[in-house]
Amino acid sequence: MYRYDEFDRSFVNARVAQFSDQVERRLAGEITEDQFKPLRLMNGVYLQLHAYMLRIAVPYGTLNGRQMRKLAHVARTYDKGYGHFTTRQNIQFNWPALSDIPAILEELASVEMHAIQTSGNCIRNVTADHFAGAAADEVADPRPYAEILRQWSSVHPEFSYLPRKFKIAVTGAGRDRAAIQVHDIGLHLKKDADGRLGFAVYVGGGQGRTPMIAKKIRDFLPEEDLLSYTTAIVRVYNLHGRRDNKFKARIKILVHETGTEELTKQIEAEFAALRDGELKLPDKDIRAIETYFAPPPLTPRPEGDDAVRLARLDSKDFADWLGQNVTTHKHADYAAVTISLKAIGEAPGDATDQQMEAVAALAEQYGFDEIRVSHEQNLVLPHVARADLKAVYDRLVETGLATANSNLISDIIACPGLDYCALANARSIPVAQEISRRFASLERQREIGELKLKISGCINACGHHHVGHIGILGVEKKGSELYQITLGGSGDETSSIGEIVGRGFAPDAITDAVETVVETYLGLRNDPSERFIDAYRRVGPAPFKEALYGREARAA
Repeated sequence: MYRYDEFDRSFVNARVAQFSDQVERRLAGEITEDQFKPLRLMNGVYLQLHAYMLRIAVPYGTLNGRQMRKLAHVARTYDKGYGHFTTRQNIQFNWPALSDIPAILEELASVEMHAIQTSGNCIRNVTADHFAGAAADEVADPRPYAEILRQWSSVHPEFSYLPRKFKIAVTGAGRDRAAIQVHDIGLHLKKDADGRLGFAVYVGGGQGRTPMIAKKIRDFLPEEDLLSYTTAIVRVYNLHGRRDNKFKARIKILVHETGTEELTKQIEAEFAALRDGELKLPDKDIRAIETYFAPPPLTPRPEGDDAVRLARLDSKDFADWLGQNVTTHKHADYAAVTISLKAIGEAPGDATDQQMEAVAALAEQYGFDEIRVSHEQNLVLPHVARADLKAVYDRLVETGLATANSNLISDIIACPGLDYCALANARSIPVAQEISRRFASLERQREIGELKLKISGCINACGHHHVGHIGILGVEKKGSELYQITLGGSGDETSSIGEIVGRGFAPDAITDAVETVVETYLGLRNDPSERFIDAYRRVGPAPFKEALYGREARAA
């Protein structure tokens, strides 16, 4: 994984010192909260309902054990003993005292971490496939390109005050696990007919109050043109993006209002002026960054097959976990392990300090000191020998991290909602907890099969409800919380925006409504292999509306 150079270290340390002075001035009353706001946002500090919140960057979701141990230390020392992993592969601490944040940032800097550009109208943390470098279906590891984009975008003088926040995602596999089509820029790493590496480029995706799927504007961009073309896109957006209305300020609105063809023409014209300049990436520089992401020494471990077979026979629980949370690796003797942060009845994405310490230890002992944060709010050990899977599982059981529900209905994405967020209209966490308890039976979950359920507490869609197979949006109506259901969304390579099926449900009725949707699906699918999303696309919303609203749906 990438290691800081002297520039990184001096830059981050200088930012810590600068922000420490700004916090000191705020605490002394020398600057007002309004004056402090843009300064704290540049350093990942939000003011939520009850306290300040600190969001820490995890570039392209990659951590080592030392960094995870530092996060555990921060949770234990400066917060309430836990952290919340987010859909941008970051981590948030919800309860730090403002006076402690400079010390937290100084401690993070000691392990090559920071909170820069995790907020504000800038280019945010670049995200990537959480199985990058390990996935069997991967064309190439996307993380070197994500690192190049990180270096280019960090405090970029031209793009520090964009019309709105800007998000980039990169994937290198046929299966899109990075949701690139709901990003401002999505990059799909691929090879052309001659075997050259490059990118399909998508622009203008996003969720929020106006959800849109990105438009492909380039089928193949050579890798050496990555920075030139990305600069061209962001430059056109910075010039023409709306600044008069923050709700219409994202690049997706510019794409919609300008038209894909015209906007592409402008981007290509800007690119033509840049492509042979200083932003063109020399091959030696790309390959140098790649060396930081060289695969670990995966020595053959052929004993793994027998070890797994015997362990499966000995433990049904292990067999269930193996079938649900273990993914095929490009090396036959290894596997990628998803560590679910969705234990039944718990807050999705939360991990205690003890759990973080346990994951760090597992990574160090069994995973070549590498951990990933997925955009689905789970953790991943990308390189585990199959011979060690039972030992890893046993340790996860001890720390409450062995829930075998990856990609099942209880593997819920949820934003913090009204329990924490000042923007939220409704609670997300209690709804997620109640739904997971309703569907606690693993046998029932596996009968239902792959089902992505996502919950947002407001229209900003931090819980990605628009691209949930079942999406739930919390809204406020006449002082009460209601929950709308959307169906048919997807964030993979066949991305789609879910459809609102009807009026919202009260908090005490939303779980029953979800169960009605699930039972309707089970009754109409062709066979157990037909996934919810495929069945929905085949039959459409009508049977679900009928089941949810009965006579009311027929009248409509």
